Amino acid sequence: MRLFVTFILFFTGYMAPCQNKEVLYDFNDIPQTLSLNPGADIEFDAHFGIPLLSQFHFSFGSSGVTAYDIFKDDGVDINTKIGKAITSLSNKDYFTINQQLEIINGGWRHDDNTYFSYGIYEEADMILYFPKDLATLVWEGNANYIGKPFSLGDISLKAELLSVFHFGINKKLSKKLTVGARAKIYSSIANVNSTNNSGTFTTRPSTTGDNFYEHTFQSLDGVLQTSGVASLLADDNSDVSQDIKALRKRVLLGGNLGLGVDLGFTYQPKDQHVITGSIIDLGAIFHSKDVESYQLKGSYTTEGLDLIFPQLINSEGTTPYWQNLEDEFDESIKIDTLYTKYTTWRSTKLNASYRFNFGKGIGQDCDCYAGSKPYLNSVGLQLFTVFRPKRPQVATTAFYYRRVFDFLKFKATYTVDDFSAHNVGLGASFHIGAFNMYLTGNNLFELQNISKSQSVSLQFGMNLIFDSND
Repeated sequence: MRLFVTFILFFTGYMAPCQNKEVLYDFNDIPQTLSLNPGADIEFDAHFGIPLLSQFHFSFGSSGVTAYDIFKDDGVDINTKIGKAITSLSNKDYFTINQQLEIINGGWRHDDNTYFSYGIYEEADMILYFPKDLATLVWEGNANYIGKPFSLGDISLKAELLSVFHFGINKKLSKKLTVGARAKIYSSIANVNSTNNSGTFTTRPSTTGDNFYEHTFQSLDGVLQTSGVASLLADDNSDVSQDIKALRKRVLLGGNLGLGVDLGFTYQPKDQHVITGSIIDLGAIFHSKDVESYQLKGSYTTEGLDLIFPQLINSEGTTPYWQNLEDEFDESIKIDTLYTKYTTWRSTKLNASYRFNFGKGIGQDCDCYAGSKPYLNSVGLQLFTVFRPKRPQVATTAFYYRRVFDFLKFKATYTVDDFSAHNVGLGASFHIGAFNMYLTGNNLFELQNISKSQSVSLQFGMNLIFDSND
């Protein structure tokens, strides 16, 4: 069991925040900004993402501990460092990983005020809350915690692998207001979900006097839901080619399906002032195929084995103490396998920003932000929220945008979130003719030693962008 706790700390020490793409948000030179705000103010006529290369995003980290805290070579025994880490973490600490890969992405201008976009992308997303009580019980035992209830509710995780098909419309309603919407179809490849668990385990002095202590499992109620997993792990399923075929089918709308929507806007009340906002992944997936869930439910109290002396055997042989204890536990605590349908909600994201444009180029009179931009610089503030099983994760970002040349733009960010108060990010967009390449990253000062970092995020892509203004 201690190995299990060590694995959790090792694994989560290399995981990270985030679906927050603060560098890409409102970076309107890049078509992928539409994925964060379908109402972004864009001016190009068409775009086509290079298949499988138009966007790759990966982020990893931890809210409370890093790999360096556990594995640094400082002469301290690793068991001591693990114990210290368990003590420092709480059940509100979490570890999350997010990865996205665009398969296809494109768009075209229907008229001066309307732009359509489409695409398919794959996404893997996971969040695991640190099971504080379980880790403490496994690592230290219960000898020093007589009377303390250890909560099953600390166990909370959500992991999903899916493909997303989407189609969006971006509409300029007036010179000041642009709105957008995107419809999504989710095809779940695999899902593991266990939230809203409850119940306790408590060791206290015996109330009967038959033993020193009694151990009580009180009102246990926990469920681990899975879909798309059981068939891949089945003992009789050893044909890898069949597994690959099944996964390909799930990518192409053959998995458990769901629906979602993205909404967004850009509002420019005055010449240099811009306000944006969006809600992303407002939707759910309905799991009915290859569903297998495991439910733990019930209450049970034991004072341990009640040995009988000198009568140690019965007519059949040795008294079955362990079997009796197991039978009592099984009768009181039910562990069932369920095949019922269930629904999971996507992790909805909210974005909002204010931007001030300044530094007009010589001889430029246009007041737009994208396309031929009169303003060389922008500064602003962005707020980000993603809704998670226990509580929302929030981040605040200050940013600076600079158009160095028509073919080269930069954006720098400074973010404060649960992972860091000094997260510096940088993004660059390069245009050579119709070809566009971009690269963004955050927590740049910690890239020299990722093991010390609590969050690192990288993203890059290549597109063809067609603009009659160029």
